[in-house]
Amino acid sequence: MLPGFLARMVELMRGREGRSLHMKAAGGATAVLLLVMLTGSWAVLVAEEGARGASLTSYPKALWWAVETATTVGYGDFYPVTWWGRVVGTVVMVVGITTYGMVTAALATWFVARQQKRAHPVGAETLHALHERFDRLEEVLGAKKKG
Repeated sequence: MLPGFLARMVELMRGREGRSLHMKAAGGATAVLLLVMLTGSWAVLVAEEGARGASLTSYPKALWWAVETATTVGYGDFYPVTWWGRVVGTVVMVVGITTYGMVTAALATWFVARQQKRAHPVGAETLHALHERFDRLEEVLGAKKKG
């Protein structure tokens, strides 16, 4: 089941033509966040290995720490004690804050666009009428230039 799920997620993230740019950006940002959390939890585990007073001693703990850090919850139950661990933590924090900001902005844009479409629907008939008016204007302007 998991490989099929991952394949579907990758297909969605690649972006089809029908998806809007802001939804593609939100999907890409989410994929980057997941990648940073997974690699960041591994990197902090490597950085903290053998350090005195280290609380990040297993991958599940490190992964939980990465989720806490990316979401800026920071319960304080796990934290890096080494300099390199703190560098990894800084990267996870910055990517998390940036990603959540991008996803929030993309969702807000999507909601606003949907509301604008409902408030100002432009149907095929309206577009056809506009095209006819523009064609007539071009004819009138073209006749004035010749005359």
